[in-house]
Amino acid sequence: MTERTKTDRAASWGAAVWAAGVPAALVALPLLAHGRLPERLATHWGDGSPDGSMPLWAAALLPALLWAVLALSLFFAGRRGGSPSKAWVGAVLLSGGVFLAGTQAAIVRANLDQADWRDAGPVGSGMSATAVAAAAAGVLGLLAGRRAAPPAAPAQPVAGEIMEIPAGERRIWLSRTSNPWLRLTAALTGLAAAAAAVAAAGGLLSGAQWAVISPFALASIALVACSSVQARVTEAGLEVSFGPLGRPVRRWAAGDIVSARSETRSPAQVGGWGYRIGGLGTTVMLRSGECLVVRPREGAEFAVSVDDSARGAALLNAYSANRQADA
Repeated sequence: MTERTKTDRAASWGAAVWAAGVPAALVALPLLAHGRLPERLATHWGDGSPDGSMPLWAAALLPALLWAVLALSLFFAGRRGGSPSKAWVGAVLLSGGVFLAGTQAAIVRANLDQADWRDAGPVGSGMSATAVAAAAAGVLGLLAGRRAAPPAAPAQPVAGEIMEIPAGERRIWLSRTSNPWLRLTAALTGLAAAAAAVAAAGGLLSGAQWAVISPFALASIALVACSSVQARVTEAGLEVSFGPLGRPVRRWAAGDIVSARSETRSPAQVGGWGYRIGGLGTTVMLRSGECLVVRPREGAEFAVSVDDSARGAALLNAYSANRQADA
């Protein structure tokens, strides 16, 4: 399976989890709070006061139907638009889901513990926060989608441990690996955190809401950061970036690397999946197989499971040797 296929499959799973989770939250939020809501919910405000309402069942189902129309439209747009449009589709999908969920939470909170919908509170602050969160989600989705484009295949094979670079030429090596199961787990824990946040915004959680939200949110962030990795070798040295946004980043200058090699490793050897520290040094383990292993002048060895690691090691050794010769 190619890296592009893995990336597309992981993105499809993440989109499916998000597409199913958003309508579930939209419907569940008012239904879970039905005992504290009036028979009709205020759903529209004019000049700060409620001036329109819906039955509770309609207020629960209408946003879910709007989401279904949006998600299906984006699905077909993504299939027709090809790879360049996938970042845009993902951005709109994230932004739209956050906006609808935030709007639903603001409406439920405004109607909570009111006998009549006309007594509902204002939604201005809730909608402002929702707009900011939706815009931020859209930007993050756009950045992540653009970064997910697979790198071009290297043009020249490597024979030996040190690549010969003709005078006057500069070469760059780039490889990326992702683990779709870590991404799926990150999506599930993130969805749980989002659901808890929506419930808290709707007034259904009180006091201990951060004790519910924080563990899922932190787990999702950690899993996202460890679910994909990109290794890049340039004349400056080695750069290893994590996650869909390429953050955080670890860097080694070419002159600070003693040697680099390709080595086969498995999760059993390094103690599991993700960012592992053990007897073999530090290993970023996303799949069994070849790893790029570097030995810096200071500290333990660092390994990252990426394809075409022999070529990357050979190029890094060449740049390291050049820096040592110039020193």
